[in-house]
Amino acid sequence: MADEITLEVNAVTHTVTASPDTPLLYVLTDDLALRGPRYGCGLGQCGACSVLIDGLEVRSCITAAANAVGKSVTTLEGLPAYYAARMNVTPAPELHPLQEAMIAEQAPQCGYCYNGQIIKGAELLFRTAQPTDTEIRTAMNGHICRCGTYPGIFSSIRRAADAIAAQRVAVSGDAREPADV
Repeated sequence: MADEITLEVNAVTHTVTASPDTPLLYVLTDDLALRGPRYGCGLGQCGACSVLIDGLEVRSCITAAANAVGKSVTTLEGLPAYYAARMNVTPAPELHPLQEAMIAEQAPQCGYCYNGQIIKGAELLFRTAQPTDTEIRTAMNGHICRCGTYPGIFSSIRRAADAIAAQRVAVSGDAREPADV
């Protein structure tokens, strides 16, 4: 049975009609016409469908839409604004620093995994200012890149960490992550 479900997605409130057990991915792509999260495996194993819910990466293909009610959902489309809000940057950049780093490193090839790689990498960078290679590998485990561009993805995360540290210094004079992260 379909119900009205109210979700906050990319800082905008949306009301959709859907069964509460409808995968969040379907609501995001079909009802809200967002193209960041992608259907990959439908089992939560590849990461293509990743979104942030209250700042934590989740697989939207196996998360019921009802589980996101009352929480803040951030997709790839909303990531720059989410970053700006967390970093106290005005205006919001067009791209998140990790998106910029992926472009600079020429990391994506086919681009299918791009959403999940960016979302998970951004979550890591919000938690850890300068992640080690081991922390990057551990965090990114389970995010499948069919093209095998992992070295470029990992280099992008390191490059973005440096850019975010520089932004922190510019905003607050301190390169460390905020205490609430």
